Amino acid sequence: MIAVAIDGPAGAGKSTIAKRVSGELGYIYVDTGAIYRTVALACIRSNTAIEDVQAVEALLPSLDIRLIFFNGEQHILLGDEDVSEAIRTENVSMAASRVSAIPSVRQYLLDLQRNFARNDNVIMDGRDIGTVVLPNAQVKIFLTASPQIRAKRRVLQLQEQGMEADYEKILYDIIQRDYNDTHRETAPLKAAENAIEVDTSSMTLEEVVQKITEIIKEQTL
Repeated sequence: MIAVAIDGPAGAGKSTIAKRVSGELGYIYVDTGAIYRTVALACIRSNTAIEDVQAVEALLPSLDIRLIFFNGEQHILLGDEDVSEAIRTENVSMAASRVSAIPSVRQYLLDLQRNFARNDNVIMDGRDIGTVVLPNAQVKIFLTASPQIRAKRRVLQLQEQGMEADYEKILYDIIQRDYNDTHRETAPLKAAENAIEVDTSSMTLEEVVQKITEIIKEQTL
């Protein structure tokens, strides 16, 4: 089986790119960030303070988190509820960054993530895929862009969905998430030693998809 690890900071376009490339190559796409977002959503809904590590740890065994694929699209379930849309709010995003810094949460979800790469060719994106989750992945890519570009893209995405977007707040949140992700004690965000870095700041979506697809083909031939 071939495993492709795509890491990078929040808003770098990892999920969008990974989905498109997986479709091009016929691989299974696994959005690991969605798993952490689902834990964060469960904490919010149950009024579990993320700062209370013991309370978060106590909540974990009760969570029934599953990934299903419908018409080639990944959906994430919390119990019997499809929360694929509910986990995409800014509030959940910030909570997910804090939840993912808890070592016991990362350990709890590690096997769930690795299982997907055992039976299929996969493209998996996140913060520590190439360094921790799939250290033996045949292809490792670190996808990045400037905070300002990432904030502008997020604003456009929200506006296209008919939602209001405050550029300055989104930029602040992205910078804060970058700091949280790169400074956490367990599995901090960083490029794997043998990862290929791709800065998408001045690239179109189509250019990035083509670039990543070419890298994967070159690395796996």
